[in-house]
Amino acid sequence: MTKTFAGARLRRLREDRTISQVDLARQLGISASYLNQIEHDARPLTVPVLIRITELFGVDTTFFAPHDTPRLVHDLREALPPRVTVPDLTELATKLPEVAEAVIELFRRYRQAHEQLAEVVGDRELVAGWSPHDRVSDFFYRRQNYIPDLDEAAEALAERIGVRRGETRAALAERLAERHGIRITRDDAASLAGELHRYRPETRTLHLSTSLRPGQEASRIAAQIGLLECADIIDEIIEEEQVDDVQTQILMRVGLANYFAAALIFPYQRFLTAAETMRYDIELLTNHFAMGWESVCHRLSTLQRPKARGVPFSFVRVDRAGNMSKRQSATGFPFSRSGGTCPLWNVYEAFSAPGRVMTQIAAMPDGQRYLWIARTVSRHRGGFRQAGKTFAIGLGCEARHAGRLVYSDGMDLDAAGAATPIGPGCKTCERLSCAQRAAAPIGRSLDLDENRSTFIPYPLKTDGI
Repeated sequence: MTKTFAGARLRRLREDRTISQVDLARQLGISASYLNQIEHDARPLTVPVLIRITELFGVDTTFFAPHDTPRLVHDLREALPPRVTVPDLTELATKLPEVAEAVIELFRRYRQAHEQLAEVVGDRELVAGWSPHDRVSDFFYRRQNYIPDLDEAAEALAERIGVRRGETRAALAERLAERHGIRITRDDAASLAGELHRYRPETRTLHLSTSLRPGQEASRIAAQIGLLECADIIDEIIEEEQVDDVQTQILMRVGLANYFAAALIFPYQRFLTAAETMRYDIELLTNHFAMGWESVCHRLSTLQRPKARGVPFSFVRVDRAGNMSKRQSATGFPFSRSGGTCPLWNVYEAFSAPGRVMTQIAAMPDGQRYLWIARTVSRHRGGFRQAGKTFAIGLGCEARHAGRLVYSDGMDLDAAGAATPIGPGCKTCERLSCAQRAAAPIGRSLDLDENRSTFIPYPLKTDGI
């Protein structure tokens, strides 16, 4: 069982209520010295003491839940200078997680201010570093890909209108027609000028391309329902984020509508029950709900409702060139924000075997292990010589959850040689001897000599930063 160390949070609770250590110890039925050890993380919180604390202060037990340390450490590395060591960052993230989150938030606001200044002075090179798509992706990453208000609203609506297997599209179309007076037409790509869908408010018509499959049509219809019926919730979320840029607002509204659509098509409790019963077999889930591989994987990465959590997954979509067009995470997996991802990651290997499910036990530099599942998906509008799109979809979870997945059967998750050593990205990876390295780590000096060559493309000095 994982030990819970939460000294800083307990101390803050006590000080906020101006209670001395002696008084709190007496109310908890423990000695003052024992309480002092708990507050300094020399002793973990036991279950009986934790229960008494939550009753005394009126807080939920999740208040003392361990913070996502790997995620915080990774984000701190990008926010602070290279001279701050990883052990120091880990200590900050572990003992003072609220301070770590405040530092990351300050860095995010600094970056936003920097980009706004770059736009004012017309420096396009600076602006290009952090696009509206990046801001929206960062928003979902910080929320751990779970938006409770939208998720609960979608589940309640699914129950009211009777969203059922095999009848989803019909139920959604009926809702659009009866509640909003919107009719649906299917048009070929030529009439839509290459668009997959377009809603025309003036005629109250939702145009869908004939190239869309039934599951894709259901997703477009559900997203339109979200834009119409959850506009207040979506606007409130955008206002909370203090998003001023119009393009970012539009993309965030689309992203939230798509989130609602997934929650409407895959109602939370029903989908979680099916996933657990089928041991997260994605193929079975796609057949059960008649939806695509990517849609199912994305929904699996959102199952983080308190007291009804699924496996905490990270979800990623990349193309052959390594461009990451989607990254969402309910785990501490450290996605790189400073350019490039690890070429040893099986998400890229998936392109060598299209349509085949690839599995990998991946070990990060900090020792954390993950089980990753990857497979390619392709999209094509139809027509001879029409260019299509191919992506690799990756879904990963910490190895401690892997036993709940059918994909772990037959694997020795703890074997020393079973894991592939990967990193968050070459610029932030500490694996100095990696032969696949494509860039030197930030803040490290190269060990260069014109009289020698090395197998490692970026030999680094080992005598400190």
